[in-house]
Amino acid sequence: MGKRITSILFLSAAVVAVTMTSTAVEAKKYGMAGCGLGTYVFQKNNAEQIFVATTNGIYGNQTFGITSGTSNCTADGVVKQDKVQELFVTMNYDSLGQEMASGKGEKLESLGSLLGCSNDSLSRFGQVTKENYAKLITEDSTPASLLSAVKSEVKSDKVLAKSCSQI
Repeated sequence: MGKRITSILFLSAAVVAVTMTSTAVEAKKYGMAGCGLGTYVFQKNNAEQIFVATTNGIYGNQTFGITSGTSNCTADGVVKQDKVQELFVTMNYDSLGQEMASGKGEKLESLGSLLGCSNDSLSRFGQVTKENYAKLITEDSTPASLLSAVKSEVKSDKVLAKSCSQI
C-alpha cells in the first residue's frame, strides 16, 4: 500500500513538473530580437531590442541556443524543420527524382510528410510533383533548388497550400 501511494505521488509530481516545463517553453520570453544572451542581459532593464540583437550577434550564442534549446530558445523552430527537409532531399535526391516522375513512392510520401502534408493529401502531392516534373528537375537542379521548387509548387496548389503546414 505504501509503494502505491509513493508511486501515485511520484507520478503526480512528474505530471506537474512536465506541465510547468511545457508552459515555460511555450511562453516566449523575448522580443523581436529573438532569444539568446541578450534577452537575459537587457530584457530585465527594458532596453531597446537593438541592444538585445547586438549582444546576441556579438556573442554568437543565439544559434547555439536555438540548436540546444537553451537561452530562452526552443529547439522546435522553423529553421530546424527546413534543415531536416533539405537533408532528406540531399540524401534521397536521385530516388526522389524517379518517384516524382511517376508521382508515387515511399520517399516522395516521406517528403510530403516532412512538408507537413496531411495523409489524405499525399496522393495530390505526388500528382503535383508528377505534373510539374519538368519544372522541378532540370539539368542545373540541386537538392536545395529542388526543395525550393517543390515548396513553390505546393504553395501554388490550392489543396496542398491548405493541407501542408511546413512549406
